[in-house]
Amino acid sequence: MKIISGIKFNVLDKIYNFDQNNIILNKDDKVIVETEQGTEIGTVVFANKNVDETKLEFALKPILRKATTTDLEKQENYKIKQDEALKACKELVSKHNLDMKIVAANYTFDGSKIIFYFTAESRVDFRELVKDLTKKFQKSIRLQQVGSRDVAAKCGGCGLCGRELCCTRFLKDFASITTDMAREQQMVQRGSDRISGVCGRLLCCLSYETELYKELAKDFPTVGKRVRTKQGVGTVVGRNLLTRNLEIILDDKTRITVKLPEKNS
Repeated sequence: MKIISGIKFNVLDKIYNFDQNNIILNKDDKVIVETEQGTEIGTVVFANKNVDETKLEFALKPILRKATTTDLEKQENYKIKQDEALKACKELVSKHNLDMKIVAANYTFDGSKIIFYFTAESRVDFRELVKDLTKKFQKSIRLQQVGSRDVAAKCGGCGLCGRELCCTRFLKDFASITTDMAREQQMVQRGSDRISGVCGRLLCCLSYETELYKELAKDFPTVGKRVRTKQGVGTVVGRNLLTRNLEIILDDKTRITVKLPEKNS
């Protein structure tokens, strides 16, 4: 078994696994690690997780050490530079009339590279932008596209439920959300504004109860199916999975509601 930690380098980055290297760590600790991009400072998202080494796809790089006061001061100085870089990049995007939105900038810990995060609805040719940024900052430049859900997680806010956004509070990975999930939970009829989050995408919470609704639906005839009731034969026109009610229009045009018995009845 190997003890690993999950490290995040930027609020718009995903979580990367590292060998904890026998270092005592807790959530939110700052650590120094070696990455493909060079030496970086990251934040511990989770620690002390045991995994089977044989199930790892590749060898994990070790955490080098906890961040020192000097490391943290260096990081704070970069934050000031990042704000300046973000402003300069937005001005250059406007100059080149590019259809993209710059949402964040991040210096690598060794100061050799600046990563700019952006959103865009379509493909953007930003080669001239990169040339101008390289000339202005005299550093390696990388532009990384992120999704609107990543931006919402960074900015934070409240959802339709009135609570803090799930992506800000606890979600580590974004599940694939489909309109089928909303349909299974009988929410499509509410309209796109009622099933979309502040990011403009389908609500992440649609995935939470999908399996439950699929299980409940197994007891129900589908909409459009012909059924026989005590009042006569009719067609199913609606169903409420939670209350276990069926809406049926009989052949004589009478509309009735029939409650399905509970499974253990």
